Amino acid sequence: MRHILGISAYYHDSAAALLSDGQIIAAAQEERFSRKKNDERFPRNAVAFCLKQAGISESDLDAVVFYDKPIIKFARLLESYLAVAPGGWMTFPRALPPWLGEKLNLRGTLRYELSGLREETPILFTEHHQSHAASAFFPSPFEEAAILTVDGVGEWATTTVGMGKDNEVTILKELRFPHSLGLLYSAFTAYCGFRINSGEYKLMGLAPYGEPKYVDAIYEHLLDLKDDGSLQLNLEYFHFLRGLRMTNSKFDQLFGGPMRKPETPVEQRHMDVARSIQVVTEEIMLRLARHARELTGQNNLCMAGGVALNCVANGRILREKIFENIWIQPAAGDAGGALGAALAVWHMQKDAPQPRSVVQPDAMQGAFLGPEFPDKEIEAVLKTHNAVYRKLDTESLLDTVADHLADEKIVGWFQGRIEFGPRALGHRSILGDPRSPQMQSILNMKVKFRESFRPFAPAVLLEHTPEFFELETNSPYMLIVAPVHPDQRLESPPPASGLERLKQLRSKIPAVTHVDYSARVQTVTADQNPNFHAILKRFEEKTDCPVLMNTSFNVRGEPVVCTPDDAYRCFVNTEMDYLAIGHFLLKRADQPHEGVKQSFHPVPD
Repeated sequence: MRHILGISAYYHDSAAALLSDGQIIAAAQEERFSRKKNDERFPRNAVAFCLKQAGISESDLDAVVFYDKPIIKFARLLESYLAVAPGGWMTFPRALPPWLGEKLNLRGTLRYELSGLREETPILFTEHHQSHAASAFFPSPFEEAAILTVDGVGEWATTTVGMGKDNEVTILKELRFPHSLGLLYSAFTAYCGFRINSGEYKLMGLAPYGEPKYVDAIYEHLLDLKDDGSLQLNLEYFHFLRGLRMTNSKFDQLFGGPMRKPETPVEQRHMDVARSIQVVTEEIMLRLARHARELTGQNNLCMAGGVALNCVANGRILREKIFENIWIQPAAGDAGGALGAALAVWHMQKDAPQPRSVVQPDAMQGAFLGPEFPDKEIEAVLKTHNAVYRKLDTESLLDTVADHLADEKIVGWFQGRIEFGPRALGHRSILGDPRSPQMQSILNMKVKFRESFRPFAPAVLLEHTPEFFELETNSPYMLIVAPVHPDQRLESPPPASGLERLKQLRSKIPAVTHVDYSARVQTVTADQNPNFHAILKRFEEKTDCPVLMNTSFNVRGEPVVCTPDDAYRCFVNTEMDYLAIGHFLLKRADQPHEGVKQSFHPVPD
């Protein structure tokens, strides 16, 4: 059996993934173990987990693959600084030292970190967007497909259009740095006061509260957009080549004032800016998708890269029917590059390329690729905290939890293997009743400790999706936004602006209906997600509602919980009502709270 380890690291969202004879055995982000959100360091904990899951050691590895080519990236860095010299004098001294150490001699760095590796085991490198493309196509359910990858920047490429067929992925066209949709969206993320590489989804969530007042200004001043979706940024408005900010004073003047400082109030102007860049992003993605269809002639589309996490744009591509079928890598960002790198080498290595077998519904196993914990380990952890708990059989647990959810209680749900990627999909989730008008505000304020405007997602039994949402396909990875079905909507509320719209009821499932009558839908089946399907089914039997509100099991600034200890600490430090962990059920009011500290390192927004 051949074992290939894929690694992404040193930028953000480091991760490891392991293949054994081409099958995905394990994949996990380092942040889940280190408790440092978006951890960029070498993923030693994630590597150790992957090896343990396969029952092997470092000496059993047949290849290690890194998800981009550092020498090419370093050349781009040097060329970019030289192009703007003497600009960049503030940032260049900060950027150079890591490259002269661990990054440039990455082969040596990886051998040092993987000290048990055999001398003859090769360390290989794939290009960044090749890793994204491989992660998108090879696990997909398609024999062949167009591939679209869009992010900030890899080595030089920022966007690629490619083609996947059998065991080959081919990049047909690319857009190059500094012209990048991902960097453009991140610039607006920073301008609106959110953290780059983790706050882009906040910008997307804020957009429906605003009006697209600045769309014309963006097209006129910031970019030259072509029919094929390619673009050129007007670098007079951006500062990322020269300084510590993404944007400059000209950008500030264009949008009516300085960038918002984190933790300060969100103004209507920021909402309008967010809406405007979201509208522009959707148009660019639509043009890219149409061009990919024209270039490849394919009916299927696979997507990856950080911008593929913009589920609003994904929904637009789906509704425009540019392609018959769309599949998006659930770990679309850099973490998924670890998996793509390993898959690229397995299928396309010149001396021994391996054939590809298409798996339905896909080869990602529901994205449940991380650690799981048996009841014995869970109970041992609970005892260390002197926790008060009951152990129930499966049927009793489902019945009791469904009763609590129907009574508008908030339940932490910790079951099975942790998800790979940014979405909680029913294994590390916080659940609530979507019919409750108060649920969104309670969860944001008392459990998640985050901004009031942030929406929550519905998880729905697949067979009932058409009754609740205008969605004609499955969406198991919560990566597509769709309109709430008209039959579920209430009469239009009176006119309101900004965050005042939060208080208005819009549907029969208000906790998961955004202010524009949309929802980020997760469809659930028994085959792909049996535990979560079971609790949804039990809730439906009790309430006639086959939908639950699903959000990730964490608080603001914290990675999603991984271990039973993480879960218990998060549970008692919030105002969740119950925790269902394995076969154990805990009531928060019964727990001894003193001395239980949180286990994470908060990352400011």
